[in-house]
Order: sequence, then C-alpha cells, then structure tokens
Amino acid sequence: MGVMKRFEQRLEGLVNGTFAKVFKSEVQPVEIAGALQRECDNNATIWNRERTVVPNDFIVELSTPDFERLSPYSGQLGDELSGMVRDYAKQQRYTFMGPIKVHLEKADDLDTGLYRVRSRTLASSTSQSPDRVPDRGPAAGGPQGFSPSAPQGGGYGYPPAAAPPMPSAPPPGTNRPGSTPGRPGGSAPGAQVRRWIEINGNRHQISRPTMVLGRSTDADVRIDDPGVSRRHCEIRTGTPSTIQDLGSTNGIVVDGQHTTRATLRDGSRIVVGSTTIVYRQAEG
Repeated sequence: MGVMKRFEQRLEGLVNGTFAKVFKSEVQPVEIAGALQRECDNNATIWNRERTVVPNDFIVELSTPDFERLSPYSGQLGDELSGMVRDYAKQQRYTFMGPIKVHLEKADDLDTGLYRVRSRTLASSTSQSPDRVPDRGPAAGGPQGFSPSAPQGGGYGYPPAAAPPMPSAPPPGTNRPGSTPGRPGGSAPGAQVRRWIEINGNRHQISRPTMVLGRSTDADVRIDDPGVSRRHCEIRTGTPSTIQDLGSTNGIVVDGQHTTRATLRDGSRIVVGSTTIVYRQAEG
C-alpha cells in the first residue's frame, strides 16, 4: 500500500463529527501531504552513495480562514503529516538530521485555499550525523516555531546544519573499489557507459550526445508539468555528463542546489517544476 493511501486511511479515523468540519476548507490535508513529499524531493542533498539527507522541519503557511479552521487540530494533523513524511522517506531511502516536525502558521498574504510550504534541515543536539529513518515509532510533534540560531528565510533548500565530511583523496597509486590498476577511480579501458534517467518510475535511455527535457512535444523527453518550460533543460553526455538550463522560467535544482549548469553523477537528483528526475549511469 502506498504512503499516501496509508495516510488517507489513518486520517479517516480522525475526520468524524465536529472534527470533519475543519476539512471543508479548500485546503485538504492530502494536498499538504503531497507538498511535503515534493519538498523532500526538491531539497534532497546527497552526502554519499548511501545517504541522501532531506529536510526534517517544515512550516505550512495557510491563509487566515484556513489557519483558523485547522489550528485547533494542529497537533493531531502535525503528527499525521510527520508520520507520512517518515513513511515516505523510508520508501525513498532518505535520511534525516533530527526529529521530524510539521508546524502550521498563518500567512496574511495568502487567500483561502492557498498554502505555502517552507522547510529546513535541523540537526538534533545529540547527533553529528544523519539519522536513518527508523522502521517504526511515532513522529515527534515538538515545540512551535524555528530555533533562532538556525538560518531562516522564505524559500526552499535550507542546507544541513552541519556539512558532511569530504572524502580524502587516495594517495598516488591507490585504486578505488571497482577501478583498474594504473587508472585510480577510473573505468576499464574500452568500457561502455550506459546512461539513463528515471522519471516517475519510467526509464528513458540517453543514446545521443544531448537530450532535451521539456513540456513541448518536440523535446526528447516530454514532461507534463505546468512548472516545466517547453524546452527546459538539456543533458549533455561526456566525462563527466552535465545538465544545462535552457533559459527556463523556474530553473533547475540539482542535488538540492539551484543552478544553471551542473555536473551529473550516478544518482544525481534533478528537479524541474514539481518533477524529480534521477540521473543514472553504469558500465556495461
């Protein structure tokens, strides 16, 4: 059963009697849940091949009418949303720097039915490295508000509070795992490199030097997403492969960083609009 379906089923146990009236607002909990999932995808930061860190502290900004309807139930709803984020992270093999918290806040500039999500990565005071997603256990509700010592702002992609340790370069003549003698960290001579991208579970092979992604039917890979431009970006194969923004309206995010051009590696996550693309490459 999918994460969203389980969230909806758990929510059904809460939505009854007077509590059901809160959901007559145009903002539905499932909409917020989907936005939190996208927030994780859009701000995923790859530390190494085994760890991809995502935000763990979220603020959902609501219009005054929606906030007034939802705020009396913010504790229950926040717990359910936190649990949904935890389940989704486990499914995607994401990790956190600290406990998951979801807060509701009022935003005077939003009309009824509109909402906005902000997030950041907060490290727990007892942890120096990302916590893996536990197999079970309720999500922590936590106190309201952001820590004054943490970075604040109105956008996406807050960096982790502690930078990941950078791997040291191997000494001359040392071979990394999978490398061939005399070619540290490199590919075997004559090895063929296969490249592809994965979008919503679909695989698209990269068989030409360039691949254009966009909403236009003329794009090599068409992405049906209103936040994607007709010719949004272009992947260029090489050593290394790169991605280039083609003057899109909303830009591109690569491995959690807004950019116009970036180097791609196996597992790189590209976000265009609300769509996440995973770049893959392998020998053979």
